[in-house]
Amino acid sequence: MDSNRGLLTLRRNGRETMNCSWGTELWDQFDNLEKHTQWGIEFVERYTKFVKERSEIELNYAKQIRNLSKKYQPKKNSREEEEYKYSSCRAFLMTLNELNDYAGQHEVIAENLNTQILSELLRHVQELKAERKSHFHDGRRAQQHMENSWKQLESSKRRFERDCKEADRAQHYFEKMDADINVTKADVEKRCSLKARQQAQIRHQVAAESKNEYLSCLQKFNKDQSEHYYTLIPLIFQRIQEMEERRIERVGESMRTYADVDRRVLPIVSKCLDGMNKAAESIDPKMDTKQVVETYKSGFEPPGDVEFEDYSLSMRRAVSESSFLNARGENRRRSRGKLWPFIKRNKLSLKLGTSSEDYSHLPPEQRRKKLQAKLNDITKDLQKEMDQRDALAKMKDVYVKNPHMGDPNSVDPRLEEITHNIDKLQLETSKFESWLADVEGKLLEKGDAQRRQSAHYDSQGHTPVGNNCAQNRESPDGSYTEDQSVETQFKSRSTEFDDEFDDEDPLPTIGTCKALYPFEGQNEGTIWMAEGEMLYVIEEDKGDGWTRVRRSEDEEGYVPTSYIKLYFDTSAKDS
Repeated sequence: MDSNRGLLTLRRNGRETMNCSWGTELWDQFDNLEKHTQWGIEFVERYTKFVKERSEIELNYAKQIRNLSKKYQPKKNSREEEEYKYSSCRAFLMTLNELNDYAGQHEVIAENLNTQILSELLRHVQELKAERKSHFHDGRRAQQHMENSWKQLESSKRRFERDCKEADRAQHYFEKMDADINVTKADVEKRCSLKARQQAQIRHQVAAESKNEYLSCLQKFNKDQSEHYYTLIPLIFQRIQEMEERRIERVGESMRTYADVDRRVLPIVSKCLDGMNKAAESIDPKMDTKQVVETYKSGFEPPGDVEFEDYSLSMRRAVSESSFLNARGENRRRSRGKLWPFIKRNKLSLKLGTSSEDYSHLPPEQRRKKLQAKLNDITKDLQKEMDQRDALAKMKDVYVKNPHMGDPNSVDPRLEEITHNIDKLQLETSKFESWLADVEGKLLEKGDAQRRQSAHYDSQGHTPVGNNCAQNRESPDGSYTEDQSVETQFKSRSTEFDDEFDDEDPLPTIGTCKALYPFEGQNEGTIWMAEGEMLYVIEEDKGDGWTRVRRSEDEEGYVPTSYIKLYFDTSAKDS
């Protein structure tokens, strides 16, 4: 009953005239259409898998790009961070940032592929499977109805044929019996002939009924067949065709969306690439080379010519032992001052204990920059503390006027702490300003002196013969300091040319010193000392913060003047 009711519904819907290409052209290709529509769904599933894998590739690519960008980002408080004062390094940093944004666009592609294509196709595939199942179920039901109608027709046809044959046999039997009656004229045979006639009439009547039933089934089958091939099948195939067209259209829309997903991020990707080009264009070789000067400039001038030391004077002039020793010691000091700029220095790997708070271990120009940077940091911290103090003072004022809002005394501990910090920072500011003013003054004086000296030599039209390299002294730790004691007072030298190994003799002692603090002496030219240790002084501080001392004949070097207490031998110093 349900099957017939469904078929009646299909018949009512199919009474309208339809132009169905699949229903008319493929009326006998039910099985092939079933295979084709199954292939179509499998194609959509394959395309869906392709989109999914492309989305995963985009996500993995974006992740790798982000990791790459993060890997080459400068580490905080590292040497890499200092390198970004150069335009090429800053351009590289900009490129890394743009690359990070570029990776974000690939994440957008992956997300849009998932939301706009993948999820829609998965839902559409489920709908296609359900709709296809319904349509081919209707088709099979229609085919089953035609098979049942054909079976009924065949059954009525066989029954009609059988009844006709039996009626014919009954008629022949009656005719045979009737002929026998005419010959024998016996009563028994008369009764048999009558019965055969009645049987023949019954068979003819049954055959007539079978004929009518066969005709009725034939008419019904022809009607059902006509309706099946011209109404039901075209309607079902039309719906299958529409389903297939929707599937194909959806695939086309997905492919267009697939291209649009990439196209929509192109403007931002183009901006990222433009940013990389802009970063490359921002590289300034001149500025970078100038920055190298700003970073490593010592502030000193190269040493001048080395003066001629006439040792032949010692053969024409006798000198006292004291003058000989002093001259020898002075020669060693001058020679040391001249050779330091050319001595191969170890790489500066200063530890915390070897660098000073006032950066005196640095060349003047670098010292000035470090002091200025430190002063700027202290000024920022001071301003921040002062702002907090003002804010707390206002809060306390509000609490005083409105006690219900808070206790004014609760602010006092924090105010005292901030006031203490401000005082400390102000002291730091004064200290660093003093150091900065000192180094700037020295640089200014030196520049004026060099300009005056240059003008003097230009006016004379010749270069100086005297040695000025001692003015630019290199401290024992490899840094430069200024030596204000210009060694030009030695107009004549009195040395006794005893032997050719004079320079190996030790310098005379001019006093002693006591170590106030321990000193490691790890840099070239320095010597270690323990706290409380007594050492001999052989060369006093020349204004660079270092004093030359000796522990034994084979062990001597420089120590910080601020680390020792000096006891000069007045007689030795005067001599």
